[in-house]
Order: sequence, then structure tokens, then C-alpha cells
Amino acid sequence: MSRLLVVAPNWIGDALMAQPLLARLRERMPDLRLDVLAPGWVAPVFARMPEVSEVLSAPLRHGALQLRERWWLGRALKARGYREAIVLPNSWKSALMPFFAGIPVRSGYLGESRYGLLNRIHRRPENAHEREPMTLHYARLSAPPGTVLDAFLPEPRLRADPATARTTAARFGFAPRSNAVLCPGAEYGPAKRWPAERYGALAAALGARGFRTWLLGSAADAAVCEEVLHAAGAAARGAVVSLAGRTTLDEAIDLIASADLVVSNDSGLMHVAAALGVPQVALFGSSSPAHTPPLSTQARVIWLGIECSPCFARVCPLGHFRCMREITLERALEEIERLGPQSDAGRAAP
Repeated sequence: MSRLLVVAPNWIGDALMAQPLLARLRERMPDLRLDVLAPGWVAPVFARMPEVSEVLSAPLRHGALQLRERWWLGRALKARGYREAIVLPNSWKSALMPFFAGIPVRSGYLGESRYGLLNRIHRRPENAHEREPMTLHYARLSAPPGTVLDAFLPEPRLRADPATARTTAARFGFAPRSNAVLCPGAEYGPAKRWPAERYGALAAALGARGFRTWLLGSAADAAVCEEVLHAAGAAARGAVVSLAGRTTLDEAIDLIASADLVVSNDSGLMHVAAALGVPQVALFGSSSPAHTPPLSTQARVIWLGIECSPCFARVCPLGHFRCMREITLERALEEIERLGPQSDAGRAAP
């Protein structure tokens, strides 16, 4: 049996954008043992992908070199007998572990001049541009450099056990139906975030329609979720609950799988909702829905496409933040209506 190691990206969204690569590898080599080396905060996503044989959690800190730890990790990987490694991040340090492991074929994009560390180097095609789908960018690594891929790629999909998801949802207080999940954070930066006051107004509007609203995110999103709670107002108290920083990623995935509706910025949780097939509205501003779209027929995208967007900046370089500020509450509600999720109150209405 052939053994291949994929060194995973550091972001949840990128992890899901890499799944079509894993599917293509499986198509090419059905008997492949496909392992993924992933940071602990991304590992639960890969554990839910049917293409993955085993997820190896890398004890590394985000942004840290940790040269000694990478050397020891590489030596541990050597015993597994991998014939090939595909390195998805572009950083120099991410290519060290396969090199230290002595894996014979080490593939990836040139990135930070990784000559020697990689010995099968891919280069972005000259006709590629920053708005092309991230799925295609990763999927090219499934074939020899320079290969032109079939445009069709499978969409990311995650496994969610219904019984486990129901148990998790009940533990956090979800009702059997009428649960809306809002994800107002975006770790990349504030230029990707719809204003907290708009999320608060949306939570209040959903409450008036019979939904209970849950705010999901990491501990880093707790402050913006508190702003959303405050903006929702006294009338929404008890109907809007922040779980930011109070769930594991596995629990957050189960809660999203249990939701009737998800509204999010362009973030990792947006891609999770798409991969679970949950009805969702995705809000784009500084980023491009052509580059990192929610790949689901149940997704509606709002992107105004103003003249300076996408800029891919962390903070609005012009200071006006029009790309997100000009997305109105009414527009978000229109897209929700088009999706058609109904609360218990809506179902009971004549």
C-alpha cells in the first residue's frame, strides 16, 4: 500500500478548500493510505473527511519556527515509510518535517524559495490570478507540475453523525428546530466582518420570526459577539446566546450541523456550514467569492463588488469600509427568505 503525507494549511477554510485535492489523490490511487499532518486547531476538520486515513496532530504553535520540534517530528515521521509528501502551506518551515523525515518525493509550490526542501516544485500558471478558486490552487498538487486539470472538482463535504450532533446540540441548549447560527468573527481581520450592530439587528429580526440565535466563534471572537449581543437589544435577551470560546471545533461543527440557518462572514465556519450542506448566507467584503466561495447549493452569497473590492486587506485601506457597511439588514433578510428556512412560529402560521 502506498503511503502519502499531506502537510495541512493553518486555517480552517483552507483545510476545506484542500479537500478536493485529497479526493483527486484517492481517485488516482484508490488503495492509498492518506495521512494528514495538521495543527491541533485544524485537525478536527480533517478527521471528518472520508478521504483521510489518519490525522497526525502537530504540536506546533502558529507562527513559531520551533526548529528542534520540527526536527524531532520529522524523525518520528520517518518510521512511517511515506513515499511522498505534499506540502500545502507556502512557508519555508512547513517543508522542514518531510525533509527531516527523508520522504523521497516532496511536492508543493515554490513558496518561500524552498529549493532542496521540496524536490517536485509547482509554480502557479502564468494565466492564474488571485481570484481563481482556492480549490483549484490546491488540486493542482494532485498531478505532476504543469498538468492541466479537469475544471470539475468535487465539493468539500464533512461527516457529521446525526446522533452525536443532536446530543451536542441538546447539551448546549439547542431546540429541536428553529436554531439560527451567526458567525460574526473573521480571524483574518476586521475588513472581512459585517458590522456587529448589523448582526445584532439581524439577531433581533430573527428572534421576531421565532428563531433562537446562537453566536459561534473562537475565544478571539468573544468581544465582537458581546457587541452583537448588546446591539440585539433588551427585547432579544434570552433569544440570543454567545458560545464564542465555549466550544471545541468539533462541538462547533456539530452545532452548525444542527442549525436551520447560518449567516457568516467569509471565514472558516462559513466553509464548515457549506461542507455540511446547511442553508446559509455568506457575506463578502474585502475578499472574493470567486476565490473562496461557500461550495454548496444551499449557500447564498452577498457581495457588492464595489470598485475597490476585493482588496484582500485585513483593515480597509481607504477607511470607508463600504464593501461591508453598505450590505443592509434588509438585503440579508431577503436572502434568508429566498433560502426558505422557517422557525416553528413560521410553520404554525396560516
